[in-house]
Amino acid sequence: MTVLSGAISDKYELVVGLEVHAQLSTLSKVFSSDSAAFGAQPNHHISPISLGHPGTLPRINKKAVEYAVKMGLACNSTINLNNTFARKNYFYADLPKGYQITQDVKPICLHGSIKVKLTDGKMKDIAIHHIHMEEDAGKSLHDNHSENSLIDLNRAGVPLIEIVTEPDMRSSEEAGQFLTETRKLLRYLDICDGNMEEGSMRCDANISVRLKGATEYGNRCEVKNLNSIRNVQRAIEHEFTRQIGIIESGGRIHQNTLNFNADTGETSVLRSKEMANDYRYFPEPDLTPLFLDEAYLNNIRQAMPALPNELYKKYVNKLSLSEYDATVITAERELAMYFEGLIKHTTNYKSAVHLLMGPIKSHLNESGLSIIDIKVTPENLAGLIHLVDSGKINNSVATHKLFPALLASPEKSAIQLATELNLLISDDGGDVSGYIRDAIAKYPDKVIEYRKGKKGVLGLFMGEIMKSSKGKIDPQKTNQLLIKELEAK
Repeated sequence: MTVLSGAISDKYELVVGLEVHAQLSTLSKVFSSDSAAFGAQPNHHISPISLGHPGTLPRINKKAVEYAVKMGLACNSTINLNNTFARKNYFYADLPKGYQITQDVKPICLHGSIKVKLTDGKMKDIAIHHIHMEEDAGKSLHDNHSENSLIDLNRAGVPLIEIVTEPDMRSSEEAGQFLTETRKLLRYLDICDGNMEEGSMRCDANISVRLKGATEYGNRCEVKNLNSIRNVQRAIEHEFTRQIGIIESGGRIHQNTLNFNADTGETSVLRSKEMANDYRYFPEPDLTPLFLDEAYLNNIRQAMPALPNELYKKYVNKLSLSEYDATVITAERELAMYFEGLIKHTTNYKSAVHLLMGPIKSHLNESGLSIIDIKVTPENLAGLIHLVDSGKINNSVATHKLFPALLASPEKSAIQLATELNLLISDDGGDVSGYIRDAIAKYPDKVIEYRKGKKGVLGLFMGEIMKSSKGKIDPQKTNQLLIKELEAK
């Protein structure tokens, strides 16, 4: 691998544009009624239409159109009301028709941007050139046979959107953050699961370098089918170094399509890069133009869920949560939706966050579960918060006794379980006074130390009192009564 000095690499600027393919979570394929489900036996989700047999005709999936519009609206794109489809002609063994139905001159979404936050705290808008709809190809399997490649056409015809950025990224970090935010939007909109390891979200990276201050772009290389955010970043970092090394040694960057080897972290040439005219685009004759109207767009807008940036601002500005807490909660759609359900039943937002970040997160990590697997309803968890706020149980009992009881019996309310387990704080002042007297009697030498000014021994007395009472006291009130008793002459 080429190693460059800082002085050489600092002369150059990295330029990156991404093409993100997202499989839409529709039940059927984009131009046929074949199932689009993942994981079936090879070649079980096919039909004469998805195989492109003569005499068959495609028909647009309305849900795929809706999902594409949702993504465009989430990116503040302009929605194209007059859409057409085209045939993109090229030969691959897993492309049964010999062409791909896609969009060319009239994609469904134009322009827009996705905002990313970098490690230095700066925000950057990554501009989108367009988003278009198309069908997926099948899958070639090269590792299942010693001599031949095998073809699975289940994926052929599954609906895709392709999100094409402007060459706006100047570091692998920016590219990684763009993919993270894009995946987050897809999941919040519930239009794609974003699982790169299953291929439902894939990325091609267009990478070039130029001298700093230059206005012309250098020749770009496209690294295909990157299957993780980290591998996208690794490929970009490798290409930055490789391309600079070639230029510095007097060579020229050839516009090639590259493969990335995740084991070595290096790229290799797959083929010479095709240009747009190599694909011989022409209008798809079997699909009529797709016309949308403003009423259709407004219906989709009104049904859109709250998106990550909107929720982040709400949590920081309205609920007064820290930026860190708001970032963690909004990182995953399921966690944010659980929190949204929780704050419908409590206004103690900080306690709600502490429960999510503490006991709940620990339980999920230890059990290998996700927040969607937890059986405790937001309403019942809010009931636990209310018991603490009203002084009926203390935080320690709530965390270590009542919360595990809720996990074991999620069908029961917090107050019901606290009553059954005898966890409620006693209102009998005599009981508390008795616990205080017993603790003081047990440590007479510590009473003397306290009265000489050693206030740190309060913790010893409180520990004894909590132990004797089994936590069924109000710590704050008890602490006040303890101090009063210790200071009495």
